[in-house]
Amino acid sequence: MPMPLPDTIAIDGPAASGKTTVGLLLARRLGYLCLDTGSMYRALTLAAIRRHVRPDDEAGIVRLAHECDLDVMPLAGETDGRLYTVLLDGEDVTWELRLPVVDAYVSQVSTYPEVRAEMVRRQRAFGRRGGVVMIGRDIGTVVLPEAALKLYVTASAEERAQRRLVDRRRQGHYDDDYETILADVVRRDHHDSSRQHSPMRPAADALQIDTTGRTVEEVMDQIMALFNGIPSQERA
Repeated sequence: MPMPLPDTIAIDGPAASGKTTVGLLLARRLGYLCLDTGSMYRALTLAAIRRHVRPDDEAGIVRLAHECDLDVMPLAGETDGRLYTVLLDGEDVTWELRLPVVDAYVSQVSTYPEVRAEMVRRQRAFGRRGGVVMIGRDIGTVVLPEAALKLYVTASAEERAQRRLVDRRRQGHYDDDYETILADVVRRDHHDSSRQHSPMRPAADALQIDTTGRTVEEVMDQIMALFNGIPSQERA
């Protein structure tokens, strides 16, 4: 049965599941703001690396969370394949957020309660404006539990590792190998789903979407079919 157009949409799921691509396309079709919250944690991790703050230095990471100027901007004519632009203290760091060293540390940086509290505070401020698609790992369960529509987007670990490898090769990093990336995907899944604070899990009322072996168009058709009043020509 079609549903009324939701004012806020929460999209959660593990790394490389396709949730960011789905969220961006959905936001464009609905004319909503797209906020990828994972980029905020990645930018904080990059800030820590640049300032030589160890990921296990909780006090230092918390201090950075309050000090850093983080912003996520819509595209403004960029043609390098990015989905959005991330600014760290005014500098475009969009592609640096996908460096292996950021992959290795971001899960630990994001576990600290005070860090998550500060990020959630910023994220909820976006949510209160309405007309937003918010993407992360705890949006439907913690950040926006009142969201009118919650999606949990996932895919097999093997497919997600392959997607990450393709991304890395596209960025010019040819030394990475599939088995290493797969091991990191599995490790991060375990870390994110078993952490004490805001573990990654689908909300009880989330629609779960498996993107394994599916095109973006197929996934978008499934989501758009939920909405009432979406013209057929607007579908993928």
